[in-house]
Amino acid sequence: MIKFYQSIRCCLIVIMAAASFSAFAQRINVTGRVTSSDDGSALPGVNILEKGTNNGTITNANGDYSISVAENATLVVSFVGYATQEIAVGAQSVINISLNADITALEEVVVIGYGSQERKEINSAVASVSAKDFNRGNVTSPTQLLTGKVAGLSVSRAGGDPNQAQTLRLRGITTFGANSEPLIVIDGIVGASLDNVDPNDIASIDVLKDGSAAAIYGTRGSSGVIMITTKSGKAGRGNYTNVEYNGFVSVDNVANKITVLGPSEFVARGGQDFGSQTNWFNELTQTGYSYTNNLTVSGGTNAGTTYSASVNYRNNDGIVKGVNFQRWNTRLALGQEAMNGKLRFNFAVAYNDRKQESINMAAFRYAVIYNPTAPIFDDDETDVDGGYFQRDLFDFFNPIALSRQQQFVGERKNALLNYSAEYDIIQDLTAKINFAQTRETGLDGAFWSIYDKAEGAGTHGSARRSTYDNTNDLLEFTLKYNHKFGTDLNSEFLLGTASQKRTFEGYAVRVKQFLYDYTSFYNLSFASNREGVNTEASGYRSEDVLLSTFGRANFNYKNTYFFSATVRAESFSGFGKNEKTGIFPAASAGVQLSELFDLGPVSNLKFRLSYGVTGALPPFSDLALPVLVPGGTVDFDGDPSTDDDQFVIANQARDPNPTLKWEEKTEINVGLDFGFFGNRLTGAIEYYTRNIDDLLFSVSIPTGAPNPFDPSQPANVAGNAWANIGQIKSAGFEFTASYNDIPIGPIKWTPSLNFTIYDKPVIESFSVGDLGFGEIRLATPGSPGQNNNEIIRNIAGRPLGDMYGPIFRGIDENGNYVLSTTDPDEFVVVGNGLPDGEFGFTNTFTYKNWDLNFLLRGVFGHDLYNSYRGFYENRDAASNTWNSVVTDKTPFVTQSPTFSSLFVEDATYLRLDNATIGYNLSAKNPVFSRARVYFSGQNLFTITKYTGIDPEVRYFDTENGNTFTTNLAPGLERRNTYFTTRTFTFGVTLTLK
Repeated sequence: MIKFYQSIRCCLIVIMAAASFSAFAQRINVTGRVTSSDDGSALPGVNILEKGTNNGTITNANGDYSISVAENATLVVSFVGYATQEIAVGAQSVINISLNADITALEEVVVIGYGSQERKEINSAVASVSAKDFNRGNVTSPTQLLTGKVAGLSVSRAGGDPNQAQTLRLRGITTFGANSEPLIVIDGIVGASLDNVDPNDIASIDVLKDGSAAAIYGTRGSSGVIMITTKSGKAGRGNYTNVEYNGFVSVDNVANKITVLGPSEFVARGGQDFGSQTNWFNELTQTGYSYTNNLTVSGGTNAGTTYSASVNYRNNDGIVKGVNFQRWNTRLALGQEAMNGKLRFNFAVAYNDRKQESINMAAFRYAVIYNPTAPIFDDDETDVDGGYFQRDLFDFFNPIALSRQQQFVGERKNALLNYSAEYDIIQDLTAKINFAQTRETGLDGAFWSIYDKAEGAGTHGSARRSTYDNTNDLLEFTLKYNHKFGTDLNSEFLLGTASQKRTFEGYAVRVKQFLYDYTSFYNLSFASNREGVNTEASGYRSEDVLLSTFGRANFNYKNTYFFSATVRAESFSGFGKNEKTGIFPAASAGVQLSELFDLGPVSNLKFRLSYGVTGALPPFSDLALPVLVPGGTVDFDGDPSTDDDQFVIANQARDPNPTLKWEEKTEINVGLDFGFFGNRLTGAIEYYTRNIDDLLFSVSIPTGAPNPFDPSQPANVAGNAWANIGQIKSAGFEFTASYNDIPIGPIKWTPSLNFTIYDKPVIESFSVGDLGFGEIRLATPGSPGQNNNEIIRNIAGRPLGDMYGPIFRGIDENGNYVLSTTDPDEFVVVGNGLPDGEFGFTNTFTYKNWDLNFLLRGVFGHDLYNSYRGFYENRDAASNTWNSVVTDKTPFVTQSPTFSSLFVEDATYLRLDNATIGYNLSAKNPVFSRARVYFSGQNLFTITKYTGIDPEVRYFDTENGNTFTTNLAPGLERRNTYFTTRTFTFGVTLTLK
């Protein structure tokens, strides 16, 4: 019996030994690095556990780990703030892991004025776009990251000029005399320039759309606020360093051309034959090559230090020889904690240097209409035209000569300094002081050759040099207090004061009559004539001060009921002495209905209501004052042959208005946030109404009469003054929705849709008392022959920007227009340049290491005046100098061009704005923790019935001589428009281990 038990014991020992040996033989050692999917930075302290066991480890300061597990084990990877992942080991020995932030739609932190809030606490209309949702490709401006991404935000640029900035309009037009662009806030620096930050340095952008959200910025928030947060080192990760490189190359080509007659067709029509065959457009344009390099180093230490440094270089060539810009962006941000984290210091400095070259944009027009039988160069040995073919005909300029015999260059330097300190006085009470200074300087040069037919020949060469220097100093102090009343009511209180001083200074000099043609604008002393036409000597300097006090209170009761109230009082030195101070209040409330009721598949439903008043600063700081300007030369001794007694006298430019005050926008917003199926489907619905009162505008007043604003002032001298005369009303509806990770087999699809429907702004009033206008007419088509018929009329009671003209009925047997009338008093509305709506539809597909993203964007309901058709599709004898434009809308007309509804076209369009396919390379190498390559296309196709250059909305008239009325003239595509481009980009992103 004993032997039997001994035998059993021996067998058990053998079996256990064999099992142990087998288990040992099947264990493998797994190593790797854990990083954040947001920026590729290493994550220290991440828990890594072999599922179903107590076997685990954590990552070190560099995010590295090592663990011995069974061959068929599953790793469970978890870290606070990130979604837990389970990874099957299989036969892998190296597993690098990228963790996604575990942030639900309601927990998302949104940057607002002077702080941040969780998404669920916000009652205003605020949109957020993170880096993963930005547009990709050859993006040169931060605003391009947002194109088509935010309901109500229009980001447009007609044509493809790389030196032209995008036009931003948030919820349409808010003014016609003050600034129409949203306020830019970069890392809390109010009024910063977009040139202070490179798109590669941006971590997220938040858009404050309604009056309640923007009221904390008072007088500068009327057109909305764009909050930019840059990338920075992250505290709480211990010692780590993250190095990332982004680089790409791009190719630009012309996307759309204007069709014209060929050489033989042009001669057959009656055009003069010079014996050559020249495709002027091909001669003017080229394939544009661009490249960008960005290097960012960020990190932190156990001692509470965070840092981020970046350098960016861009070189962009246009599709025309002579159009280029080069830009350097450098940025450094440092943070330091002290006193166990109670005291925090932050310092940031950014510097931007941009050099650009451009041409006279009229070269595009002449590349379309110039005689196709003319040669580029002339064999005339006299060389009076610099070797180019030229003829002394009206409006007849060789486009190649025009692009090369005129020179336009510029340099912009932007610097930003920011110092701030925060101190936790007691628990939940924090004081912060912030100082920022931005400075922008510019130096421009222009030269017109002595051979230039368009302008230089008449003056025997001309040159201009100009410069400016603008500074913005901002000092802010805030106190923030968080308190919990009982167990259910959370509150936050903010109190602050701010002082902002802006200074503007510059001068310009233009001279003419050069003996040599190579001096350019670098040495103006070679010019012998500095008086008369095409000369200039001007200068200016102004400054203004804005003083502010503001406060805000936020309340959250049981994560169900939310309330916020804001008020800001501001005094501005640039307004009348009786109206320097304005008060801008706001309030908002929300209720989380999904916390009160069981709504089944509805996981989030919140109703919001907000009200806010904001203001707008004037375009200049001296509009309330009787400014003096140079008024011409007076000969005091009466002898014109001597100039020793000739002096420039001063003229009063405008009469004073001591009652000039803020524009004021009152906005009501009703919103509904929703989420379904555990917030996989999320979105928002907004409806808003706006009343903009006391619009700033220049009005005529009778000279010699008492000042209508203050009879105690001297009698009117200038005959004009700035006043608060206008009122505009508008409304709109916005919808946003996104569905995360819809499974299509092994593919995951995330669609995001936003659209906006606008109620076009209506001009309620153009007057105050007896002053003002019944209507304002603007925007003549121009020369030749159409200089006097303004096609846009702004009439009280009508939508802003209506186009008026006769209705085109057809063509008679003689080739003449048949129009409804030729009497301007009988003209009717034939179009409007403002859109009825717009939308953006973003789609993201992921499959293993592949991802595909594309954006379809559309704008509908706006019209454009097609100036190429309006001038150059006629076949009358006077038009034989120029080539003819041919479209499917072109009738055979022998009459000279006349404006009518024929040339106003529906410019509704659908565009594949951006498409990117990318591949994330396996990171199983000792150098990179992340490596990605991508290929991107921009402006890939456009579907539209518009026959001009670009159906993009024109919110203002680029050729309007009065900058204060340019917003009143939307919807004109001028002949000097830069042609659209199609861009292809190949790029790479690398993150070092």
